Amino acid sequence: MSIRIPESLRTQIDATDRRSCCYCLTSETVSGTPLTYDHITPASRGGLTTFDNVCLACRTCNEFKTNTIRAVDPLTQESTPLFHPRQQHWQDHFAWSLDGTKIEGTTAIAAISINARSSIRAVTSTIVVAG
Repeated sequence: MSIRIPESLRTQIDATDRRSCCYCLTSETVSGTPLTYDHITPASRGGLTTFDNVCLACRTCNEFKTNTIRAVDPLTQESTPLFHPRQQHWQDHFAWSLDGTKIEGTTAIAAISINARSSIRAVTSTIVVAG
């Protein structure tokens, strides 16, 4: 489903997200691929087209996320929300590996988000869950 994003909202999102994916931090400049506007809570699940619910996402993150907003944590068997870039800070849930080539999850939310996108490979990083 394609939803029109008003130009004023696109301008606000572009400035805030600095033309980088809010999920893997891949820059549009580095990837060479246009970013997409992602409904964090998908419109198909009642998500609104507002600044609090739309962010920039690389095509890979957006496509693998589909309309998922929660997943079962394999350790606790509890339903856990995926990372929400407008309500949570990336650095509170993820970290770069020491060599700077991988994104590692540091919380259950990160682990669930990474598992939900298990096939994602960013241009310069591989997403893994820290053990």
